[in-house]
Amino acid sequence: MLLPELAEKIVKEVRKLIGEDIIVVNIDGYIIASTDNERVGTFHEGALVAAKKKRKLTITDEDQLKLMGVKAGINLPIFFQHDVIGVIGITGEPNKVTPFGEVIRKMTELLISENYYAEQFDWHTRAVESFVMDWVQAKEWTDSFLSNAKLLSIDIEVKRVVVIIEFLELTSPLSRDSWSSIFNRFQQNTKEVVARSGNERIVLLINCSNGRSRASIEKRLKQFFLFLTTNFGIQAAAGVGQAAESIEISNSYRQAERSLKIAKLNNTITFDEDLTLEMISEDINPKTKADFVMRTIGPLLKEKELLETLKELFKQNHSLKNTSNQLHIHINTLHYRLKKVEELTQLKSNNIHDLVILYLGILFLDEQTKIRNDK
Repeated sequence: MLLPELAEKIVKEVRKLIGEDIIVVNIDGYIIASTDNERVGTFHEGALVAAKKKRKLTITDEDQLKLMGVKAGINLPIFFQHDVIGVIGITGEPNKVTPFGEVIRKMTELLISENYYAEQFDWHTRAVESFVMDWVQAKEWTDSFLSNAKLLSIDIEVKRVVVIIEFLELTSPLSRDSWSSIFNRFQQNTKEVVARSGNERIVLLINCSNGRSRASIEKRLKQFFLFLTTNFGIQAAAGVGQAAESIEISNSYRQAERSLKIAKLNNTITFDEDLTLEMISEDINPKTKADFVMRTIGPLLKEKELLETLKELFKQNHSLKNTSNQLHIHINTLHYRLKKVEELTQLKSNNIHDLVILYLGILFLDEQTKIRNDK
């Protein structure tokens, strides 16, 4: 419990409060950290007595002649969950250092408690992450898998929807406190599972056995996105799979991954059930997509204004009026730009066949741009 690394941290923190020499001793009486490095590893009989008797021991100048390895000062047993796990000693005139004793003890015990719960949080986070990855990839449930589910108090029988949330443009890893705050936004119980996936993703396995609606999931995710933006300045996207029985959760996970790719293009929440052309796009290899872009809208790649016009046209469902309004241009200017697109690509925006080709070209181009920006 009281490892040398933690003991050294305690010594450094306590030294900020008091200028005297500090030692931390294990329950066997050996110094494991000290402001005087030469004392580390030596036996301290006074600390051993304090640990065994579970009470403060004051060491006088006379005691230095009777007890092995001691110096004048005080020794305070360190308690964790009602057990003595070590001793902290303050060297100096007993009357001078005693007033600091209880404050030092409480500070030390607080540091140990914080460290313990931090380690528990890290262990649980890693365990759940590993379990969820096994779950969404497993073709069958082994005895080990079932044991881990029980150990983590996760109900693997209910029907669930998988949601994958990805933090966008994260400049530095999130701290433990940040992750703790994020996890607390979701109800942690046997029906709801929240797991990290690296430092930029969260995997949610949402219980939908009670008929949870799409609207409720979307509302919850929007509230979470607002929380991320407000507290951490993080933008996010989410892909939502379809409901699946627990043993077939890999299907929902695959759908969530597919939806997330589309969601990342527009920083949105995308449900797999809404995907149409994107389902086909998923199965086309990147080389074919790149060739398609060059063969269709390649001549527009250096024409930023024309590309933005096409994107807005599709965004406005081919409404020329809405497109011109959004771009703040006259309708005649829009017609001119679309005519220019036709001249460069030999594709007409008012021809259904050519329009589909233009749309796919823009779709594939956006995917490639997003991939390059993520690298």
